[in-house]
Amino acid sequence: MLRVGLLGAGRIGTVHAQTITAHRGSTLVAVADVAPESAEKLAALHGAVARSVEQIIADPEIDAVLIATSTDTHSELIEAATSAGKAVLCEKPVDLSLERARACLKVSSANGKPVMVGFNRRFDPSFAALKAASVAGEIGKSELLSITSFDPSPPPVSYVKVSGGLFRDMMIHDFDMANFIMGDLPESITAIGSSLVDPAIGEAGDVDTAVATLRYADGRIAVIKNSRRAAYGYDQRLELLGSDGHLQVLNVPENSLVKSTNAGVNNAKPTYFFLERYMPAYEAEWAAFVDSVINNKALPITLEDGVAALAMAEAATKSMQTGLPVKLADV
Repeated sequence: MLRVGLLGAGRIGTVHAQTITAHRGSTLVAVADVAPESAEKLAALHGAVARSVEQIIADPEIDAVLIATSTDTHSELIEAATSAGKAVLCEKPVDLSLERARACLKVSSANGKPVMVGFNRRFDPSFAALKAASVAGEIGKSELLSITSFDPSPPPVSYVKVSGGLFRDMMIHDFDMANFIMGDLPESITAIGSSLVDPAIGEAGDVDTAVATLRYADGRIAVIKNSRRAAYGYDQRLELLGSDGHLQVLNVPENSLVKSTNAGVNNAKPTYFFLERYMPAYEAEWAAFVDSVINNKALPITLEDGVAALAMAEAATKSMQTGLPVKLADV
C-alpha cells in the first residue's frame, strides 16, 4: 500500500485526493495547504489528517507526495521530497523558469527517486488509442498533427498574472501531447498570439488566442491551436494524418442524444470543462504512478518530459515576441 501525502488542497488537489483514495493500492495519509482550513476540510473528507508541508516531507512513513501547489513552489518541493526519499507526482509545469526546472532535474536525478509530471492527457483513453493505432502503423508514417484546445472561458486576470503565460500554463499540455503522439521533439517552433477574448489579459502582458507550428527534423509538422474562450464548451480534438490514412479524436459530448427532425440534426455540446472531460485520465494517471512506484517500473512520464515541454513553451514565447521561428536547441 502506497502511503501518500498531498501538498495542495485547491481545485486540482481535490481531484487528486479523490483518485488517491479511490485506488486500492494507495491511501491518503495527510494533506497540507497554505490555507490550513482547506487542508483540514479535504483531509477530513478522505480520512486523512492536516499537517504542514515540512511534516509530510519529513515523515518516514509517507512513501510518496503529490504536489498540487502553486507553480512557483514545484521545483523546491520536488527537490525536498526526493531528498527525503519520496516518490513524487507533480502537477505541470515543473517551474515557470526553464533554468530552474533544469536545476531541479539535476538535483532530483541525483537523489534517485522517481518523479512523474502530471500530463494527464496522455492517459485519456481516446488519445491513448490514437497513439496506439499510430505506433501500430495503421495509417502509415505520421505526417501532420493538429491539436485543438479551447477553454470555455478565460481564468481570472489575477491568475493570468502569475500563470507564466498561455504557452507555459495552457499550451504546455499540448506541447507534451505533440511529443507523445509524434514520438520526438520538434526541431523548431513558430508561434503567434493575440489578446482577443479579454483586453485585461493583454494588459497583463499575456495572450488568450494562439497558434504554434512545430517542425520536426524529418519534415513532419504539428499545429496547435489554443483559445481561452469557446462559447459552446471545452473543445478538445486531435487529428493525425498519415501516409496511409487519418486518425481523429472528437469531443466528448455532455450526452449521446442525437435529435433529428425536419429542422436539422442536433447533438449535445462538449463537456463543459477539464474536470468533466479528463476525470478518467486523472484516475488512469494515478494508477500508472502507483504501479510504477510499487513495482519499480519505469515511469510513463518523467521529469525530463516536463522540462522538454517547458523548453517548448519558452521557444514559443520567444517566437511570438520576435516573429521568427525558434530552434528548440537554442533555448
